[in-house]
Amino acid sequence: MLETLDTTAILKRALAGGGEYADIYFEDSTATSVACDDGKVERILSAGDRGIGIRVISALGTSYAYTNLLTRDSLLELADTLSRGVRNGAPFAGDINLGRRQSGSFPIAISPDEIGLQEKVSLVTRADRAARDHDRRVRQVMATYRDSLVKTQTVNSLGEFHEDLATSTVFIAQVVARDGEVTQTGHEPIGAQRGFELFNDTSPEELAVRAASRAVMMLGARKSPAGQFPVVLSSEAGGTMVHEAIGHGLEADLVQAGTSVYRGKTGQQVASELITVIDDATIPYARGSFSFDSEGSPAQKTVLVENGILKGYMYDRLSAMKEGCQSTGNGRRESYRARPIVRMTNTLIAPGESDPAEIVKSVDRGIFVRRMGGGQVNTVTGDFVFEVSEGYLIENGQVGEPVRGATLAGNGPEVLKKITMVGNDLGFGIGTCGKDGQGVPVADAQPTLLITGITVGGSKK
Repeated sequence: MLETLDTTAILKRALAGGGEYADIYFEDSTATSVACDDGKVERILSAGDRGIGIRVISALGTSYAYTNLLTRDSLLELADTLSRGVRNGAPFAGDINLGRRQSGSFPIAISPDEIGLQEKVSLVTRADRAARDHDRRVRQVMATYRDSLVKTQTVNSLGEFHEDLATSTVFIAQVVARDGEVTQTGHEPIGAQRGFELFNDTSPEELAVRAASRAVMMLGARKSPAGQFPVVLSSEAGGTMVHEAIGHGLEADLVQAGTSVYRGKTGQQVASELITVIDDATIPYARGSFSFDSEGSPAQKTVLVENGILKGYMYDRLSAMKEGCQSTGNGRRESYRARPIVRMTNTLIAPGESDPAEIVKSVDRGIFVRRMGGGQVNTVTGDFVFEVSEGYLIENGQVGEPVRGATLAGNGPEVLKKITMVGNDLGFGIGTCGKDGQGVPVADAQPTLLITGITVGGSKK
């Protein structure tokens, strides 16, 4: 699309009132979603959207506007509007010489566009039946299928032209089980930058049965004890810990705003020497991966914490300009309607050397967390609270009976320093991360971890 427009003229017009940098972002997306709730297909949506956003950075501030009227004249008018809003310094006087267009995408085996709507609907109805057939105590099943194809192009005043083509497929099974007055929920998602081949290894029925099994099992679980305990986080727990306890605090815009506990701590120890934290958008097919971010910066692997020492932060172009450094490829946006901001991609704690079974054996009495639920963090203080959706007692080095109602509460830097064993495994979780009203796809991962002491919320009886 952008190659058919006079982008050089549009960029110069946007910078006519002043500014150090401008870019044009084009997005063309199609998406399908199917939802089955309580045995009925409640929603089938298939839609397309396309539009362009223009941004000017001036005096380290951002002016942004967007439109879905994609003509040369309308874009020049939009650029004029931005220019009138800047009026800061002399007009841009340099030349804009567009370089070779760089493109990227992950090869897709079966494009969702090749699959009929009826087959997509059958995925959610099959999941519903499988979960209900699993146990009579299953009371509600929610199954959701989503796919999207998003083509993006970015051209900027530096002369760079990048484009990315991303295909994403997601399936989520959520099951509610009830026995008397006790209600429990099981949640199982899969998702990746893949097409319909996502279901070659894992069927909707398998996901639904896993979710149902977890919900039913937790009905008979005892209430979790409360207090300070050693906690083993399984690699199956996903990466809620790394995402919430440290990930958001290492986003440079929050650091620069003074709302991160990790501000000014580069080169200092912020975690156990066993801990290395990485944000990596280059992992093939991972949900948070891409070839170029929403600003056209190449995807990269960024080591944030190495052996417990804070090495740096995640940057987009604006936050990098404020510090005179380079973007780490973490400029992301929900759509062309939103300006790019600093966001995580695939964030993980790197595997260590310990056998996961030996980690469990090292604990006399504690909690084993197989699955984490939701979580929240105060990035200013580092304090967090996480829900445990599947947990067990550890007694004499053995995983024992399940417990329900557990939460984990602590302070990110303090808890990360209490990690004394790191497993040689690695498990991924997926999600959609919200920030500043925008949601973007992410993945998180961690190995099995031993935290020597953390506050467990539950029942004292």
